[in-house]
Amino acid sequence: MTARVASALTIAGSDSGGGAGIQADLKTFAAHRVHGLSALAALTAQHTRGVTAVHVPDTGFLRAQIDACFEDFDVRAVKLGMLANAEVIRAVADAIERYRPAHVVLDPVMVATSGAALLQADALDALRTYLLPLATVATPNLPEAELLLGARIDSREAMRAALEPLRALGPAAVLLKGGHLDDGNDVLDLLDDRGDVHPMSHARLDVSAHGTGCTLASAVAARLCRGSALLDSCRSAADYVHEALLAGYRPGLGDVIVLDHFGAAPRD
Repeated sequence: MTARVASALTIAGSDSGGGAGIQADLKTFAAHRVHGLSALAALTAQHTRGVTAVHVPDTGFLRAQIDACFEDFDVRAVKLGMLANAEVIRAVADAIERYRPAHVVLDPVMVATSGAALLQADALDALRTYLLPLATVATPNLPEAELLLGARIDSREAMRAALEPLRALGPAAVLLKGGHLDDGNDVLDLLDDRGDVHPMSHARLDVSAHGTGCTLASAVAARLCRGSALLDSCRSAADYVHEALLAGYRPGLGDVIVLDHFGAAPRD
């Protein structure tokens, strides 16, 4: 028998429309030639025009999915996405502490692209308390960072100022995504890796997209799973999302596009 290949596990919500959530994560893992595993923490009924329903399975079934993955596969990175309430967050945190994967990429999903709330009110404190301290890197966008900090982030200077308070919440590193800050022809993301700040910039595209946050976090996890350093993983992931956006397509009746994961697949 050959040695087990490296696997990446996504613990997140399912998107019935196929553009975000676990569906986007698994496409991203496959595009990076990493074996993808999944544990469904939530089910959504959604399409390109919005979220119409959310169902959260019981935590016992979620634990069973996570246990099944760690008991059989060589899980080298875990990507965390939509975790709808405090009970789910605590269950996931307990599993992470039990299995201690080498890398945990936390995408603190709180609001869908459509504006629908995906995180219950009691979950925000649980996210801060239980999950952020376990993260190798957290990847909030600006609205999510504002909720975590309880402060407005409305400029590039404010982005830089937010990095240290975000890292003080516990993650080893923070990749703060600046796409919501429409202040020029480029999008600035900032990686704070234990106090060392690395800017990443890409041309702003005139599109409304779905699944970019999920894809970025899962691409970081895939690169870490394959042994890349954090900075290289984040830069490669940001490039991947940009290329996937350039090749994006519109599968539904809504205006949003979804990413072309395999057209943007890295060659290395």
